[in-house]
Amino acid sequence: MPIDLTSYLRPTRFIDSEHPDVVAFAREAGGDAATDRERAVGIYLAVRDGIRYDPYSAVLEPAELTASATLARKRAFCVPKAVLLAAALRAREIPTRLGFADVTNHLATKRLLEELGTHVFAFHGYVEAYLEGRWVKATPAFDAALCAWFGVAPLAWDGVHDSVLQEHDAKGRRFMEYLCDRGIHDDLPFDELVRVWREHYPQMFVDGRPGTLRGDFAAEAARERRRT
Repeated sequence: MPIDLTSYLRPTRFIDSEHPDVVAFAREAGGDAATDRERAVGIYLAVRDGIRYDPYSAVLEPAELTASATLARKRAFCVPKAVLLAAALRAREIPTRLGFADVTNHLATKRLLEELGTHVFAFHGYVEAYLEGRWVKATPAFDAALCAWFGVAPLAWDGVHDSVLQEHDAKGRRFMEYLCDRGIHDDLPFDELVRVWREHYPQMFVDGRPGTLRGDFAAEAARERRRT
């Protein structure tokens, strides 16, 4: 049976793929590649490395989690980076949906883990793009510069094979692992994200409202790398 891809092509509250800045970004990143797959790979790399991964930028305010807001800020944690990738792909008429999962994550600093109180990163975001007749997973969270500090290769993506996590670091040690599938969505399920984070990170909420982590993640990573 044919797949109805309509809901994975249209703009949404968070995946604002018709925003002029998102459209321009998608046009430049995808370039004049001959195929959707090649355009998708170009956009993936632009999001992965052009938007700095920064968990201290995590603000649970809807206006801050749109694709256009992330593009303007140039730094984000995994969820808005996935939202931006989805929006840019939709802007090039590539069907896209969001996936979420809980993962163990060692691509983190000692201070960040102390702030969170756990190695579990709940509601980690990734993207599924419909290319050449099938859904293919892509995870644009961790930029190449950050991966170099942590001694792990950045995730490549060819638009053919799933690219979801760095299972091992350069020394072969266990690095990341998926723990819990949170499902596939045509837009960011904001209320569910807040509920899960409230459950896993109660210290981030003040008087029932989400607070803000503060720090310089890149500087922390650099200091820790120099000590190893």
